Amino acid sequence: MRHMAFDRPLLRRTEGLTFWRLLGTGRGRSMSLGADLRRWALYAVWRGPADLEEFLATSPIAARWRSEARESWHVRLTPLAARGAWAGRNPIAIEGGAGGVQGPVAVLTRASIRFSRLAAFYRSVPAVDELLRRQDGCLASIGMGEWPLARQATFSLWRDSASVRAFAYRGAEHQQVIERVRSHDWYAEELFARFIPYGSEGTWDGTDPLR
Repeated sequence: MRHMAFDRPLLRRTEGLTFWRLLGTGRGRSMSLGADLRRWALYAVWRGPADLEEFLATSPIAARWRSEARESWHVRLTPLAARGAWAGRNPIAIEGGAGGVQGPVAVLTRASIRFSRLAAFYRSVPAVDELLRRQDGCLASIGMGEWPLARQATFSLWRDSASVRAFAYRGAEHQQVIERVRSHDWYAEELFARFIPYGSEGTWDGTDPLR
């Protein structure tokens, strides 16, 4: 937990790291009240592959992942689409069109929840969690957060784009939550992004979900 504070100055000085967030994780597959204090995440946007390689080779943060972590998993992502904002801007640059996407898709959702809407938001989480468990196209998912309760995110991996659409638009529970988000103005800020995962290493709960 102490590295959530101590790693920040190192990340701020990392060459080529254009946007980053250290994130705690929940115990469920989506956003939840329970926290897993042993599992942490770094979401990072890089200027280019060379900057990432330099970080992995020389940063004491990456060295600690290798030497101290019981388990670690890394995935590289090419953005397909991104809308909304994170900390006042969209940090994800999109170059060209998505075209025909074959194979796995990664999805990142992030929201800053209004304090007046927190209770309603968390009442909606169990139904969405249950829907995720029933989706055979969902390879893996996890809830994450910058702050406890109010700044939340999810990261999920899907077999293909059709599986993402089936969850987003055909699941009644998810559709109801989306409608309440819009009609009751739950979020002060939100970001939704889709990616092609093009490289992964390590394990997540004992396996690499992309293999």
